[in-house]
Amino acid sequence: MADYAHPEVLVSTDWVKANLGKPGTKIVEIDVDTKAYDAGHIPGAIGFNWQTQLQDQVKRDIISKEDFEKLVGGAGISPDDTVILYGDNNNWFAAYGVWLFKIYGHKDVRLMNGGRVKWLNEDDKPMTTEKPNYPPVPYKVREVHLEYRALLPEVLDIATGRRPANLVDVRSPDEYTGKVIAPPGMTETAQRGGHIPGARNVPWNTAVNPDGTFKSAEELRRIYLEQARVDPSKETVAYCRIGERSSHTWFVLTYLLGLPNVKNYDGSWTEYGNLIGAPIEK
Repeated sequence: MADYAHPEVLVSTDWVKANLGKPGTKIVEIDVDTKAYDAGHIPGAIGFNWQTQLQDQVKRDIISKEDFEKLVGGAGISPDDTVILYGDNNNWFAAYGVWLFKIYGHKDVRLMNGGRVKWLNEDDKPMTTEKPNYPPVPYKVREVHLEYRALLPEVLDIATGRRPANLVDVRSPDEYTGKVIAPPGMTETAQRGGHIPGARNVPWNTAVNPDGTFKSAEELRRIYLEQARVDPSKETVAYCRIGERSSHTWFVLTYLLGLPNVKNYDGSWTEYGNLIGAPIEK
């Protein structure tokens, strides 16, 4: 991991095991829901539900600063804690959690390399169904970093050529070409298939090894900088369908490759593919 631009934001499963219960360190499992967490999790880990706790329940948006403070402080996490995130689907939703924690200025948040699956596949790693009960603590957001988030107006500017930027579509090739609008069994969808004009297709899973860990820095540079021709001198916007897979790629480009200006378009295809008059390529 030493070859990554920011290796400090990634920890191994062995590191997590060695630091279980360490004061000032909190482990959080983030999944699309809490079914997997309820069935068993890393001892001491807090469980966050992506659908109901990290998403505003009235408007389509991330949770507000006040709701973030209430959620995180209510779980016993202080602004000075080291927060280790992990989850299902090779850390899709955990990477979204890193993105959200970074938006709200948490200084030390890290991702467990390989996520839940790697922990489960290692015989020496303990699991429990016991839920921790940390006392609530005051949590105040000290700064907000909206520069990590792309919203529709700037995406439309990129799509129509008014704003030079790299667009990275991290969905499957079938989603990118418009053959399908959403993966099988997914309920969030759009009216049209295809991709944003000018977007390059680099599926999120090209960045990971079979065990869910990230590929080496050299391999990642070859994938994104050489093969996909992502220009580090330009702004880069990653998107998928609902913003979770693209947060995984946002993490790769920002912290593993060190690109200076990367944004996650969390509105993604379920927003863009429903717009009347928006340009689409197939």
